[in-house]
Amino acid sequence: MGCKSLFLRLTKGNFCMKKIELEIVALSHSITQTHSYAVVLGEVNGLRRLPIVIGGFEAQAIAVALERMQPSRPLTHDLMKNFMYAFHIELMEIVINDLQEGIFYSKLVCVNEHDTIEIDSRTSDALALAVRFGCPIYTYENILENAGILMEDEARQKKSDITVEDSGSSAGDKDLSRMSLDDLQKLLSEVLEHEDYIRAIEIRDEINKRK
Repeated sequence: MGCKSLFLRLTKGNFCMKKIELEIVALSHSITQTHSYAVVLGEVNGLRRLPIVIGGFEAQAIAVALERMQPSRPLTHDLMKNFMYAFHIELMEIVINDLQEGIFYSKLVCVNEHDTIEIDSRTSDALALAVRFGCPIYTYENILENAGILMEDEARQKKSDITVEDSGSSAGDKDLSRMSLDDLQKLLSEVLEHEDYIRAIEIRDEINKRK
């Protein structure tokens, strides 16, 4: 292998593994899929969004922390935070580090007095802990490129409060497999206007199948 080819492969690999910081910008609820939510992560200083489907319990756990609500008794993720603090363990960051067959995988990067430890985690649990510790959320460029959705310029405006939308647009009745790529792109823009991120995930996946 020539030096130039090796350099290009290494450069491409480093670019794909570049960490991108994200922030939670919304929780979206779709009435077309009972008990389904999408937590929407936005690229810091960027226009891309990464919607991830989670369950109702996990959505509640994230919303409680974002709204700084104080339950009468600790929820599971509050208990985990208290446990970690009791043993002098700090959550430094979470990383959404893999995407396989539509499932996101994450890791917790924790430190104590002596070590840095990486722990595998469900992405929904990692996010619920991240908002409690106030730690950064990261993913890699290749994951955001494959699963992210590019928003319009006005999406740069950050939301100070969590947004929960009931999205019941007629787009949910359309058969995606019979639509052209141009029509899918138009439909994607339409559902994003209604902040129906659950439906946007389905359309994004259909578009990616045809690439």
